[in-house]
This record gives sequence, structure tokens and C-alpha cells, in this order.
Amino acid sequence: MDRHWRSPVVEEMLIRASSDASRPDGLAPEFGLSSQGYLLSEAQAQRILEMQLQRLTGLEQDKIVGEYKDVMAKILDLLDILAKPERITEIIVGELTLIRDQFGDERRSEIVLHTQELGIEDFITPQDMVVTLSHGGYIKAQPLADYRAQRRGGRGKQAAAIKEEDFVDHLFVANTHDYILCFSNRGRCYWLKVYEAPQGSRNSRGKPIVNLFPLEEGERINAVLPVKEFSDDQYIFMATVQGTVKKTPLSDFSNPRKAGIIAVALDEGDILVGVELTSGSSDIVLVSDAGKAVWFDEEDVRPMGRGARGVRGMKLQEGQAVISLLVAENDQQTVLVATENGYGKRTVLADFRHSGRGTQGVKAIADSERNGNIVGAKLVNDEDEIMLITTGGVLIRTRVAEIRGMGRATQGVTLISLDDGEKLAGLEKVAESVVEVDAELEGEVVAEVAGETPAPAADEASDGEGEANEGDNDEGGAA
Repeated sequence: MDRHWRSPVVEEMLIRASSDASRPDGLAPEFGLSSQGYLLSEAQAQRILEMQLQRLTGLEQDKIVGEYKDVMAKILDLLDILAKPERITEIIVGELTLIRDQFGDERRSEIVLHTQELGIEDFITPQDMVVTLSHGGYIKAQPLADYRAQRRGGRGKQAAAIKEEDFVDHLFVANTHDYILCFSNRGRCYWLKVYEAPQGSRNSRGKPIVNLFPLEEGERINAVLPVKEFSDDQYIFMATVQGTVKKTPLSDFSNPRKAGIIAVALDEGDILVGVELTSGSSDIVLVSDAGKAVWFDEEDVRPMGRGARGVRGMKLQEGQAVISLLVAENDQQTVLVATENGYGKRTVLADFRHSGRGTQGVKAIADSERNGNIVGAKLVNDEDEIMLITTGGVLIRTRVAEIRGMGRATQGVTLISLDDGEKLAGLEKVAESVVEVDAELEGEVVAEVAGETPAPAADEASDGEGEANEGDNDEGGAA
């Protein structure tokens, strides 16, 4: 450590490798290589003393020198490659040839050119959904799997959380890729994919359906129809307040538009009151607020285009209006009618005569001061439940089985007791707010209401019911 020492081999190595780059970290300036030779620091001297004797022999020295010469030769070769582009090309060709020889087997993955454009629908998993629409206009969709499979007779699960003054009157099962046709009172049709319907949990209310479409002021959705495919053998049957009916092939509604389309051209002051999906050979029943019903075959109405106004389905007196469109598949279904004074009855459809399209029809319920005008009519079965809605905002839910069948022209029985000045405003068939899935039916939705006490039927004997003396000669002539 006290003197400088010289080694031509080491000095050459350090000079060629750049002494600054090879200088150990932390080495004081006075140590290392200088013009007088190499001066060792204490750490370097200690490291030499710790080396094994064999590392100091000439053989180890020759090995270090040999490695040094190999590195220098490699450096010179790389510098030559960088200076000659033709050598770079030659090396690339050689490497690619080697890769080809090593991995040049047949391609295992297939490359397919696919030019089809993908939309949002292509990423929606097809699954069955339960779609509910409340009387207040709240729509919601939820997976069918949310309903636990139960044995028949189970309590089931609530389909939607609704306000006390609201209830579910439309419930159906549809695939996420199915359409929902929504018809407004202005005679327009709007499209909605099931997957576009607001999705929510079992206990959510959903969202107002009016917010999903560009509706005009005063326009509201009053009918919804689930459609899987737009076939030519099915029809959209429509009826208006002024008694006009129209039948249009379902295929005419296969091109959706965001702003909606005209489903039926309405006259001034006319309103679309009912829309149903028919097979082309169904029985059509129109009921007016005057207590009359027209029953005719669907074949009596020829198919028309969307822009047509339709034909007369029921002849009305001044001030009268059609309130219900009923589509029956057989004459053993029962028609339930309700009047504004809280009376009503149900009658088997077979008791009505085919009165023909465009006539005044026959009595559905006796017209009297006690009953008042008819406010609603529905096709029902014994298993159904109905909701009676008063002008005072009262909702009464009762079972259809509590209302026994009666003759066509009878006065009817009390459905609901009304306060002074109060009227019955509407009659709706409940689509059930409690739903269960029957495992034995492989996913068929079976609705059952549990834990609710139906409104008791009034004493029918006290209602003074009896067959009216009027005959059936009230049928009007053809328009």
C-alpha cells in the first residue's frame, strides 16, 4: 500500500475499458490507476489478502486475460455489425431461417375474416325475464331465476314493491331478446327490447314507462304486448273509444323506430282504448259504457295496413263510448262488468249472441239508474282476482270466485260499497303481485296471492237481482 506498482496487462485492460467506468465505487481519488502506476487502497489490499493462493497462480491470470480478449473480440465484432447494414440483414435472415426450421409445422389456429358489425344485443346473454308493469305505469324486468323453485301451493315471492295505491296489472315472462310493443292512447306504437327494460331487484318498484319513450304531452302507454317474432299468421287487433276496430298483421311492426310509428290513424277526439294479439280466428267482444256488448268473429275484419283508420266495430249512440276490447278463445269464458255505482256481474260469453260487427250489440248488464254507466269489463276465470278503483282513490281487491255467474240482462250485485259522491272509476284484472315458479312446470310462472283477505261479496239476495223484462230485440242494424 506504500508504493505504486505497475502491470502492463492490467493497465492495458483498464485503459481500453475506460478507467473511469471500471473504477470501484467509493474509491478515493488518490488510489487507483495514475501515471505513476496503481496504488491500492486498504479495502483492496485486504481483499487480496483474503484470496486463496490458487487464485494468484499464473493459470488464473491466464484465464482472466483470455476472458478479457474474448470480450474485446466480441465488442469489435458488434461494432463491425453496426457499421455494415448488409451484415445486419444476413444475421436477420439466418435467425428467421432457424426459426422456420424449428417451428415450421402446420398452423394450429385458424384465422377467419369476420366483417359482421356487432351491436349491444350481441353481448346480451339470452335468458328468461319476468317483466312487470304496474297500474301506475312502473315497469321492471328481473331474471326468472330470482324466483325460487317451489312446489305448487307455496307462498311464493313478491314480484314488485309497489305503493299501496298501485298494483301489478301486467306480468309476463319473456326472453331478453324479445320485443315489448307499447301502444299509446294516441295510436302510436313504440318498441322496447326486454333487456332495455329497467332491471331491478325483487323489492324495487321499477321506473316510469313514460320516461322510456318520446311521448307527447297527454300521451300515455295503455297497452303492452310481448312479442318473440313478427310472424305473418298473428295480428294486432285494436279498438278505439268511438267504436272503430282494426286488424294489422304483426309483421307490419317488425321495423322498429326510436320515435315510434303510427299503429292506427285516429279521427279527431278518438282514443285507442284496447290492443290485443290475435290468431286471426279469435272472438272479439266490444263493451260500451251504455251496458251493451258486440260479439263478432275476427274474420269479419279484414287485415289493413298501419296507416288505415279501420272499420266500424260497434254502432254507438251519441255520448256513448267503447270502454273495453276483449279477445276470447272460446265461448265458455266469463265476462265481468262493473258499473260506476259499484255494481257488477259476470256472465258466460255463450249467453251473448253473435250480434255482428257494426251493430249496437246486446245488453251486457241491465241499464238502470241504480247501476249507472259501465266503467270496465274483463274476461276472467274463477282463479282470477280483480281490483276495483274508486274516484276517491280507494282500491279494493277481491276474488272473482266471490261473484257468482248471472244472466246477461240481470241487474248485478254489489261489488263495492261507495261513500256519498264517490263513484267506481275502474276495473282491472290483477296480474298478481306474488309469483312463484313451479319446478314441475319447468319454469312456468304460477301466480298466487297469499295472506290477503278478499272483499266480502254483498248479499246477492238483497240486490234485487232478477232477469230484466227487456228482450234481445235491442240489436241494432249493420252500419
